[in-house]
Amino acid sequence: MTTVRPAPTILIPVDDQPEVTLIEQARAGDEVAFEELMRHYKRPVLNFVYRLLGNAADADDVAQEVFVRVYQNLRDYSPRKRFSTWLFALARNAAIDRLRWRERHPTTPLDSVPDPPMPTGVAEEVNAHEIGAQIAAAVGSLPEDQRTALVLAEYQGLSYAEIAEIMRCSEKSVESRLYRAKQTLREKLRHFLN
Repeated sequence: MTTVRPAPTILIPVDDQPEVTLIEQARAGDEVAFEELMRHYKRPVLNFVYRLLGNAADADDVAQEVFVRVYQNLRDYSPRKRFSTWLFALARNAAIDRLRWRERHPTTPLDSVPDPPMPTGVAEEVNAHEIGAQIAAAVGSLPEDQRTALVLAEYQGLSYAEIAEIMRCSEKSVESRLYRAKQTLREKLRHFLN
């Protein structure tokens, strides 16, 4: 009697293989499929939480936490929804948890440390960095709901319907939050626009 062994799983990169297949394989316990799925989403999730938190170390921690939550809750994922929508909802919740933790555990900034002298020839690079930092600070100062809507729309390229699902609100509410966020940013950054 011949024993038939199942063929090993051969994974094609997520760009070439339907995402739904990877998700099904990962839900069935295939670690390689899960790793491939997370490899595909690592950068978008990290960018998203960084823009919500404004801190690279926190963003890295939260992104790792998100992937742990995905692993633990993948069986709860409903294939009727887009995976990215479900994933960004988990990421948003994890980022909000971190923001709340920060409020309960404030830190003292090191503003008293003097800036080192600037080497010659790097003024333009420093200026561009400072402008980017001011824009990031302006985005970071937005209320959480406006900041989330803005980051999902402008940086992640999601539709109003997808953002509404992630934020658990109406598309009209997303539109309103984006409008208010953009108005606030125009006001805060008007010195760059003149």
